[in-house]
Amino acid sequence: MSGIPEVFVYTDGACSGNPGPGGWGAVLVCAGREKEVSGGERSTTNNRMELVAAIEAMNLLKQPCRVRVFSDSAYLVNAFRLGWIDNWKRNGWKNSARETVSNLDLWKDLDRLSSIHQIEWIKVKGHSGHEYNERCDVLATSKASEFSKSERTEHEQ
Repeated sequence: MSGIPEVFVYTDGACSGNPGPGGWGAVLVCAGREKEVSGGERSTTNNRMELVAAIEAMNLLKQPCRVRVFSDSAYLVNAFRLGWIDNWKRNGWKNSARETVSNLDLWKDLDRLSSIHQIEWIKVKGHSGHEYNERCDVLATSKASEFSKSERTEHEQ
């Protein structure tokens, strides 16, 4: 392989309620080094957290890379592997029902990142013992829990 770094990105999103407090987690692996990142939002959806995990992970890359994104989200992976995003763009970001695509802001970010990096989208089975997927799940659910606790504390005051 010549010059372009290869990065493995593992992602997951979680939400307590839908919408509700949510979290995302990602693990990046490159040249034998690992980096974990996570975050969350007070009120969001599971699908948004799945997309944000991939965006936040790839936003950390300092140069164009060959990226393999592993996700248990069919919503995320299928949008690229089955060409949904290309159809949405062709149709002015409208879905097959001629409605604006949900999470449009995030899909546009992912489309931008796809023009920078060579991305392969890989679907993994969730909660099946895959080491990095399980780690991302812990990161995401932990952040969702933090936002859930802060929300309960505010309501109790």
